[in-house]
Amino acid sequence: MLEKINLVTKEFFNELEKTENLKSIEELRIKYLGRKGGFADLFEEFKLLPGTEKPAVGKLLNESKVKCQNSFDSLKIRLEEQTNNNSQFLDLSLQGREISIGTKHILMQTLNEIKDIFKSLGFSVHEGPELESDYNNFEALNFPDNHPARDMQDTFFVNEKFLLRTHTSPVQVRLMKTTKPPLRAIMPGKVYRNEAISAKSYCLFHQVEGLYVDKDVTFAELKGTIVGFAKQFFGNDIKYRFRPSFFPFTEPSAEVDIWWQPTGKEGRWLEIMGCGMVDPNVLVNVGIDPEKYSGYAFGMGVERIAMRKYGIDDIRLFFDNDKRFLQQF
Repeated sequence: MLEKINLVTKEFFNELEKTENLKSIEELRIKYLGRKGGFADLFEEFKLLPGTEKPAVGKLLNESKVKCQNSFDSLKIRLEEQTNNNSQFLDLSLQGREISIGTKHILMQTLNEIKDIFKSLGFSVHEGPELESDYNNFEALNFPDNHPARDMQDTFFVNEKFLLRTHTSPVQVRLMKTTKPPLRAIMPGKVYRNEAISAKSYCLFHQVEGLYVDKDVTFAELKGTIVGFAKQFFGNDIKYRFRPSFFPFTEPSAEVDIWWQPTGKEGRWLEIMGCGMVDPNVLVNVGIDPEKYSGYAFGMGVERIAMRKYGIDDIRLFFDNDKRFLQQF
């Protein structure tokens, strides 16, 4: 029994000298000092010894285990300190990590550019709630119940009286109700339409609408404002045209097209906004005398404007959060 204790102790120290990391020292502990290790087996044999042999064998067994345990603990502490020091070591000669600074989304860049142009033309900026009443979104804008023009905008209704706004025109209604003419403002914001998602349409998009109400406002002023915006945004050499159109809240109404010719492709006319003179019925609905005042209004989609300017052919790219797309801007 004494020889077996000395042999186990010798084997332990031989392996301890070869131990170089925390993983191997844990394996050593399990092999010799664990509940089923070498010293545990020796203590089981010790129980079977005659009483006359137990004092001498027990003394050597306890001393050997304590000696092995102390040596194990010392080496483990050194290895842990070495590991911690290595993990905290800072090599100042290494090249620094590049810090990536975020940028504004291309839609926000486009929206800010649009707002800056109109602010330079004397327009103030107003915003309103995205959850709107049916009255502000439709009725006040000359969309009575069962009017066929309501079918032009597929709507997300919350209940019979409230909906997610289909355009930012309700902000015009709110502004005209609370502000006496003259007033000149743009209304940027998110709008929602219950449309099938495709490369050209999405259930959510951004709009900028404009409104000018004063005495003796003319269509010529509307045209001058829009042409001025188009030249500042797209460049002085932009080709444009106005086409007659229909909107319930403006009369007469028009759509504005620009000539677009991507590199290597055939050119074509592309619509960028709708516009017109504010319908007298709308002025009456918000408490403005149409005999005294007149006005014009226009509206454009920010996504459509950005797609035209930057040659983007899929509206879904704006909402996918794909870094490969966003980092181009």
